[in-house]
Amino acid sequence: MSSIADIAPAFIETAHRIVWATVASVDPQGRPRSRVLHPIWEFDGNRLVGWIGTAPTPVKVAHLEHTPFVSVNYWDAQQDIATAECNAELLTDDETCTRVWNLLKDGPEPVGYDPTMIPVWNEPTDETFVAMRLDPWRLRVFPGSMLLEGSGDILDWHA
Repeated sequence: MSSIADIAPAFIETAHRIVWATVASVDPQGRPRSRVLHPIWEFDGNRLVGWIGTAPTPVKVAHLEHTPFVSVNYWDAQQDIATAECNAELLTDDETCTRVWNLLKDGPEPVGYDPTMIPVWNEPTDETFVAMRLDPWRLRVFPGSMLLEGSGDILDWHA
């Protein structure tokens, strides 16, 4: 099994290249629900943290209040896969929301974007914008070359 320092750069490279992820949460009845979201990831050499600018919909809030975990899955046409199983938390304080807003706005292409392109978001302190923090306990990077050519390395890590 890989260390977080071994897998985080490969995970971020794959995630930031693919950009859009399927994020699944679980409702109070134990039923999964998926949505497509746009995470951005930071790694300080010891800890990987993901951030998503999102709307605090009643469904999303209820799911995370009941079960504060999500599965984040990236996939592309070359069959490259990156998965993060995470603790998830919606944060609404102005300082965190402003930091995440700027992280998204100033992020590298293609993962960075201007949050004002979302019609209901005018500024990071709008009640329609929250920051979802992702703290992974398991990561997997599975290059498509493993499926198509039998070459490459599958990287796994868990806390």
